[in-house]
Amino acid sequence: MTCEHCSHAVAEEINDIPGVQGVTVDLADGVATVTGEGFSDQQIEEAVVEAGYTLL
Repeated sequence: MTCEHCSHAVAEEINDIPGVQGVTVDLADGVATVTGEGFSDQQIEEAVVEAGYTLL
């Protein structure tokens, strides 16, 4: 991710997952912190890919 638009796109996709209560994306570190319950790591990965990025 290289800009605020990028981090917003990732956060928006992750926020659409049922059970997600909050997402914080650290653009400098390329890290997303997700809070909530009832969702899987696979759902997070799929959301990141849907936003056009690769999970590292």
